[in-house]
Amino acid sequence: MNGEHTWSEIQSQGHVWQAAVSRASEASGPLAEHYRSKQYTEALFIGCGSTHYLSLSAAALASEMLGLRARGLPSSEIFLFPKAVLPRSGQPVLVAVSRSGETSETIMAVDLFKSSYGNETLTVGNYPDARLVKACAASIVIPEGQEISVAQTRSFASMLVAIQVLVGTCAGDRAYLEALSALPAAVARLLRDYTEPMRKLGADDAYDKYIFLGSGPFFGVASEGMLKMKEMSLSHSEAFHYMEFRHGPKSIVDKRTLILGLLSDSARDQELKVLSEMRGLGASVLLIADRIPAGAPADYTVELGTGLPELARLPLCLTPLQVLAFSRSVSKGLDPDNPTNLTQVVVL
Repeated sequence: MNGEHTWSEIQSQGHVWQAAVSRASEASGPLAEHYRSKQYTEALFIGCGSTHYLSLSAAALASEMLGLRARGLPSSEIFLFPKAVLPRSGQPVLVAVSRSGETSETIMAVDLFKSSYGNETLTVGNYPDARLVKACAASIVIPEGQEISVAQTRSFASMLVAIQVLVGTCAGDRAYLEALSALPAAVARLLRDYTEPMRKLGADDAYDKYIFLGSGPFFGVASEGMLKMKEMSLSHSEAFHYMEFRHGPKSIVDKRTLILGLLSDSARDQELKVLSEMRGLGASVLLIADRIPAGAPADYTVELGTGLPELARLPLCLTPLQVLAFSRSVSKGLDPDNPTNLTQVVVL
């Protein structure tokens, strides 16, 4: 079967997320103590491609839970435009997210940051002997998240879960950490209940445009869903904040458009209004929510059913989108393991 490695990696996420929780919990105690002693003025989360999108969600998470100014940036911005993105004063911390730990831009960004602010650096990844692990002062590594396929699936989720554990530990939020411990079982249930519906939807030729919407911390996850659809299936896919989609981009909506909405708790009412508007313009809607509201403007639904707070369930929202992208790829006769023009590691 085309994509056998990607398929196996998607389906293995219950085990991998459990490993991520365990490994991040073990590493986060000392890191949280260091965080409290340093009193950082800002956190910069950086990555490339998938891990840039991960950094967007991670920064939103850190801002909300720690009350710390945090930004998610492409690694290249650090060394190409340092005056535009690096703080002029204070003590920032840099969190470099990279599956391989070998990505050129991220290594270059870490080197520049260290020359300016000292080695207040942490890397999160999947390979213990990587150059970034050696270059940074501390690391959280989840080897179980390693992949054979090019497109990130379980690696992305493992790193996001690890950062959630780290932020929760730094915040001293025991209830949040307890919620994260429920994620491995929740993703196993999600894969059991929604793999077949997502495979069926992915094989449907009724759609040729896929628009992923997310607000706040969900935007980075929505963007990663977009990237999976683009990488694996070569489909027209875009990601937007819910409200921003109304300001021009909605002009592309027609009956062959599938809107994939990640529903938050914080902005739920406004998000549902946007989805209703898009259906009125002819689009179909796939709604992913912890609980599907009665009368929700949706043609397809994924109900997570966890009861977890929105900041805990971020990675769960991505899993059905991974299955959808995989199925769309296979239905087009493509190989999800080997997306066109791509390699696992980008080296300049």
